[in-house]
Amino acid sequence: MRLSIRHTTRYRFDAPVFHALQRLRLTPKQTQGQEILEWEMEYENAHPEITYEDQHHNTVTLVSVEQGAQDVTVTCRGRVDTHDHAGVIGRHAGHLPLWSFLSQTDMTRPGEGMRKLAADIQTSGEDRLETLHRLSAAVLDRVEYKTGTTHSRTSAEEAFAAGNGVCQDHAHIFIGIARTLGIPARYVSGYLMMNDRIDQEAGHAWAEAHVDELGWVGFDISNGISPDARYVRVATGRDYQDAAPITGISFGTTSTVLEVDVAVEQQQVQQ
Repeated sequence: MRLSIRHTTRYRFDAPVFHALQRLRLTPKQTQGQEILEWEMEYENAHPEITYEDQHHNTVTLVSVEQGAQDVTVTCRGRVDTHDHAGVIGRHAGHLPLWSFLSQTDMTRPGEGMRKLAADIQTSGEDRLETLHRLSAAVLDRVEYKTGTTHSRTSAEEAFAAGNGVCQDHAHIFIGIARTLGIPARYVSGYLMMNDRIDQEAGHAWAEAHVDELGWVGFDISNGISPDARYVRVATGRDYQDAAPITGISFGTTSTVLEVDVAVEQQQVQQ
């Protein structure tokens, strides 16, 4: 499947910038199941300084905000060819060992509620893949997808206790419980082509867990499926903070995202 993607982020600083750097993880991965045909990034009131690969094999672009600016716009455009591998990404790669995805972070660490679900899910002798699919279904059953109830700093246990959240929360809860069960798990940010619309208000997030003989396998908890050809992987990490599209460092100011526009649509491939 050939997907055309446009992603625009507009944000504002509370005062004219003296010095600010923004770390962008907005370039899709060249990985099993997807091929990047073209990708470009445009900036208003900012300019790129350096592009590098982080410890998770994410492409990171470091940009400087123009001195005196208060509004910044970052626009990404590109085309990606994708293939359906039933969510299987394959062997582990990256600069971090597999065992590092067993340790909890502040975003994934289970409390009483998540630990109880982990105990309920765990079944002796069950195939790991079956356990993970049951876990995905159980998280969605207990935590309703509902926008506006959580934010980017909401922890997995907070969303679990509230009983509602969005894709980021579903992924963190799944990851936290999988790690409790001794299964390496990680966070994925990316894009999803919706069947009913092109324009969206945000990107998407899901989780991947490591299964013996298969490697990393994806689970979109919010939609109850494993990722297929409609999905584009952009960044991975131990939690959202490792894979956040934009993070920044500024002196004397703070920034607020005002608007995010995402458009993902299928293109016809000429034979």
